[in-house]
Amino acid sequence: MSEHSIWLAFGLTMIAGLSTGIGSLITLIAKRTNKEFLSAALGLSAGVMIYVSFMDLIPTAKEGFVSLFDEKKGTLVLILAFFGGMGLTTLIDFLIPKENNPHEMQGVEDMNILNGKQKTLYRIGVLTAISLAIHNFPEGIAAFTTAMAGDLSVSIPITAAIAIHNIPEGIAVAVLIYHATGNRRKAFWFSFLSGLAEPLGALAAWLFLMPFWSPMLDGIIMAAVAGIMIYISHDELLPTAEKHGKHHTSIAGLITGMILMALCIYIFV
Repeated sequence: MSEHSIWLAFGLTMIAGLSTGIGSLITLIAKRTNKEFLSAALGLSAGVMIYVSFMDLIPTAKEGFVSLFDEKKGTLVLILAFFGGMGLTTLIDFLIPKENNPHEMQGVEDMNILNGKQKTLYRIGVLTAISLAIHNFPEGIAAFTTAMAGDLSVSIPITAAIAIHNIPEGIAVAVLIYHATGNRRKAFWFSFLSGLAEPLGALAAWLFLMPFWSPMLDGIIMAAVAGIMIYISHDELLPTAEKHGKHHTSIAGLITGMILMALCIYIFV
């Protein structure tokens, strides 16, 4: 792996993770959430993740496994790695209480309607920030390892998709912290810093995975990343897009994301 590839992978992961700060800025500046735009953006993010998973990551991983084993065993390893990625994300969701889950999106207008004791809201806000960091850690590994493959036509759209889906999570943290404390700066920093888990995930991948990198590990990572992204798309992005916007807006975003990803792969590969 070249030094340029490593720094590029870290840079893309940093952009993806710290986009939670964009969510907090929206919360502190805007008066209302543009739900139509957010719905389309989340649908687009899901379209990118789903298309690249099924049309690039999974076929590439299978090709590598089949070359190492045979068709039957290679397909089995692919299946195990793919559902292993889904299982990891499911476990994280299962361990985090629903009320503290950053995927339970809130809008800017919720600043004025949240009720309850400030101390309780602050505790929930801190727990939500921690939960977001836990969620972001495997996403950081996914973004970093995909970028390390050196295919910018795939890694850049994936980075953009992860960044888009981190924005409403940043909103969720900032809404709670600001409402509990009345401190805009504190709300921003809690939200912003929770995104640092993604570059930390990238650092963990570099320290613990890169020394053992092999065609086998490369295939496992790609298949697991595909599982993670498909889970996120169906469990988080599409339901949130549907809930906070019109049905056809989210579907239009989904199809647009798939088309953009298809064009990127066709033009640059």
